[in-house]
Amino acid sequence: MTKKASIFKALGEYFRGHFGATLAWIWVAIMPGIGSLILLSKSQILDGVRLLHPFDHFIFAAAIAGFLGLALLPTTLTALATGYYFGWIGFPGLFFGYLCANVIGYFLGKATNADFLALIYYRKPELRQQIDSRIQHPESLIFFVRISPVIPFAISNFLFASLRIDLKKVLLYGIPGMLPRTLIAFATGLVAGSMLDARKAMGDPTQWAVLAILFLISFWGLYRNWRSSKS
Repeated sequence: MTKKASIFKALGEYFRGHFGATLAWIWVAIMPGIGSLILLSKSQILDGVRLLHPFDHFIFAAAIAGFLGLALLPTTLTALATGYYFGWIGFPGLFFGYLCANVIGYFLGKATNADFLALIYYRKPELRQQIDSRIQHPESLIFFVRISPVIPFAISNFLFASLRIDLKKVLLYGIPGMLPRTLIAFATGLVAGSMLDARKAMGDPTQWAVLAILFLISFWGLYRNWRSSKS
C-alpha cells in the first residue's frame, strides 16, 4: 500500500518547486519586522507631515496601502504611529489604506501562489471536502484569523488568496476582525506623550491581557471552525 503524503510534505514539495512563491512567503514573514525597525529609527520624519488638504489625505491613505499591502510595515505599528502623529484626522486615511492594502496583498498572494490549492488537492485529496466547505462559507474563518494577534496581516492576505477565498468576503468579514487590534494601537498612540512611550505602552500588562483575550477568542473560533468542517 502506498503511503499517503503528509500535508507538510506536500507543502515542502510546493515550495521547492516554486521559488517565487517561497521568496514571497519569506518576504511577508520578515519584512514587516525590518520595516518596524526602520520606522522607529526614522519616525521623526513624520513630525513634518501635515494632513491639511484632501490631496494630503489621499496621499496618506495611498502610502499606508502601499506599505501594508507590500508587507513593508506591520498594521499594529502603523496604527500606533498614525494615532500619535496625526490623531483622529489620520484615522480615515488609516482605514481606507487598510482596505486598499487588503486588495494589494490579496492579489500579490494570488499571483505568487496560483496553483497552491491544486497541489494540496492532488497530494491530499481527502482535504478537498473540508477546504471547499470552508471556502464556500469562510465568514468565521476570515474573522477569527484577522482578530488573532499572532497571525500577521500580510501572511493572512497570502493565506486567503492561496485558498481562493473571495476578495469581497475577505474585506467584508476581515475589516471587523482587524478593528479591535487597530483601535487599541491607534488609541495607545493617541494618548502617548512620545512615540517611544507609545511603543512601550504596547507592552503594558493591560495591553497583554487584551491581546491574550483576542488570542483566545481567535483560537476558539478557528478550532470550532475546523471541528465543524470535519463533522
